[in-house]
Amino acid sequence: MSNRRSHSKKPPLSRRDFLKLSAAGLGGLALNPWRQIFQLADFPQAEKLGRVCFGSVEIKAQPDYDGQTVGILYEDAVVPWIREVVGRWPWRNNQRWVEIPDGYVWSPYMQPVRNEPAQPVDSLPQMGDQQGLWVEVCVPYVDAIIANGPPRSAWWRYRQENGQLFRFYYKQVLWVDQMKVESDGGVWYRINERYGSPGDIFWCPAEAFRPITADEVSPIDPDVEDKRIEIDIHWGTQTLSCYEGNTEVYFARISSGKAEGATPLTPPYTPGFMIWRKLFSLHMGGNTAAGSWDVPAVSWTSLFHGEGVAIHSTYWHNNFGEPMSHGCINARPEDAKWIFRWSLPAVPFETGDITIVGSGGTRVIINQW
Repeated sequence: MSNRRSHSKKPPLSRRDFLKLSAAGLGGLALNPWRQIFQLADFPQAEKLGRVCFGSVEIKAQPDYDGQTVGILYEDAVVPWIREVVGRWPWRNNQRWVEIPDGYVWSPYMQPVRNEPAQPVDSLPQMGDQQGLWVEVCVPYVDAIIANGPPRSAWWRYRQENGQLFRFYYKQVLWVDQMKVESDGGVWYRINERYGSPGDIFWCPAEAFRPITADEVSPIDPDVEDKRIEIDIHWGTQTLSCYEGNTEVYFARISSGKAEGATPLTPPYTPGFMIWRKLFSLHMGGNTAAGSWDVPAVSWTSLFHGEGVAIHSTYWHNNFGEPMSHGCINARPEDAKWIFRWSLPAVPFETGDITIVGSGGTRVIINQW
């Protein structure tokens, strides 16, 4: 039986060294001593990869819940993703499995990722009244050094208290406000969250982040005004459709709130909720009767109800088609991004954020058929 914890060849970092780094940050330190520790991981060579996004998962000989267990993978292990197949998992909507070299893993536990390091920029552009750059993580994950510890957010405190590295994941969107070039030519970006963050700032290897361009976030069908989003949050359905008039132009599987009433239903005989704020990326958190949560860098966020219910990208599970959230509409990163671009209001590229008052946002209708 295999027992795989990591596919990185980086030397392990002791808890003592980790806590020292977290406390010191990089305020007055040279970057070179930490480059070897915080270099990009040596991920497997394959066009498509899968990152384990659950504590531990069993590798099965067949895509079947009752199949023989032939190995175990632990959280953040990265393996080649050969293909997705239909298998068997009793009493669940999701019957998809991922074939990997050693067998099969249930797909909800496996985030689809790629390893495509980017060329660092030569300098940061002027973006409105700020100098900076919107970027997206383009590798399975990247480790970070906190620049202004101790950490402020509950998520980063949790990782530090448990001796875990600060880490960003594939498809998270972040803001770069500074960069440094080492004597050996290595480039580091200073990473933060422009919106919703308690104030944590990090340094990361620049190769892990792909610059986002204005063209890739330009509005889709901006002249069409009669747009609406219809979402069915019934346990056995979990779908989202985008309409222009009576024509469905986009369809996606989603994950709504797990608890009864967590995702608000559209009141009868009303036109639906309206998207009132959109952000490239938002640090999200909250509290419910089921517990509290804190999630950094949630990309392509479209808020439509109250102060925090949104359609947004999701990197922490791959279980679309089943309820998973605290109330928001979880979507695959590519689906959330398309919806973000297509829906109104349009978002200025420089700020990555817009709020409107009154009418003008795309309607969101949530039913439970």
